[in-house]
Amino acid sequence: MAKFLSDAWFAQVATANAQAGDLNLPPALATLIINARIDDGNGTALHIKDGKLHQGSADNAISTISIDGDTFNQLIKTGDKDLAIEAFMTGKIRVDGDMTAVMALQSAKPSPEQKALFKEILAFTEF
Repeated sequence: MAKFLSDAWFAQVATANAQAGDLNLPPALATLIINARIDDGNGTALHIKDGKLHQGSADNAISTISIDGDTFNQLIKTGDKDLAIEAFMTGKIRVDGDMTAVMALQSAKPSPEQKALFKEILAFTEF
């Protein structure tokens, strides 16, 4: 188990990403690059590219999501879309850039390979 968002956790995520190979993503997810800034007191940043989580920010991201650490932890643990909507409506999630791309995440269906990767990541994550 690795502490969520720690360097050790990101190292395990990178290994899982490499082992997962191609995720056979739908077009809406295959080309999407989004940064996330986590307000956790550490200035943590990550990005989603090729349907996978990566440490740090991507220069070519079309949007950046800013979110407080507690809300981010809950979203990752539960996958609750209603929580995400509520957090956005109450200002706990802010979006800079292309809002349409972020909204596409709500309706995009992850592939079985992507679901398996995130299940694996959750299995070694300590919240």
